[in-house]
This record gives sequence, structure tokens and C-alpha cells, in this order.
Amino acid sequence: MKLAEIPSKEIMPGYHGKLVHGDSISWAFWEVEEGAEVPQHQHHHEQIMHVIEGRFEFTLDTDTQVYFPGDVVVIPSNTPHSGKAITACKLMDVFSPVREEYK
Repeated sequence: MKLAEIPSKEIMPGYHGKLVHGDSISWAFWEVEEGAEVPQHQHHHEQIMHVIEGRFEFTLDTDTQVYFPGDVVVIPSNTPHSGKAITACKLMDVFSPVREEYK
């Protein structure tokens, strides 16, 4: 499988993802448009976010920070979080268990 050959899906406005699913994890490669926001939400999945390119404002529970390339955020299960792309961004997320709704 080649990442370049995986079709991109716009999961929410401005969030274009290429998704890979295993038996117990989902791996997402995002291209995020400048200014695109993901509203506060929470889910039972554990999530780890990695910023590859750009600046991304992220709120985990009540803590808001700006993250830069190389930064990693661990998002525990059922913890409220939201985000906004300050610039165009490339992000990578890993979810466990599988995000069935992203298939």
C-alpha cells in the first residue's frame, strides 16, 4: 500500500484525511486548510496527534496551546478537545480502537 494511492476524504470542512485501518487502530494523515476548526468533542477512542507541518491551536480539556512541527499530544479517552489550524497544517493521528465511522 502506498499513502499516495489512498483516496483523501473530507471528514469535516477543511480536514482532508487519508486513513489506514488495522484490527485495533486507525491511522489518519490530515491536510488541514488554514482556519479550519474542529469543534469541541470527545470520544471513547484514545488518540495521539502529531504535528508534521504548520501551527495548530489545540485545546485539551481546558488547556489551550499552539503546537508546532514535531509536537505530539496524547488525548485520553473521553477527554474534551478541539482545534484550529492557524496555518495550513499536516497532522497525523492514531486512534485506538478503530474509528469505524472513518472507514
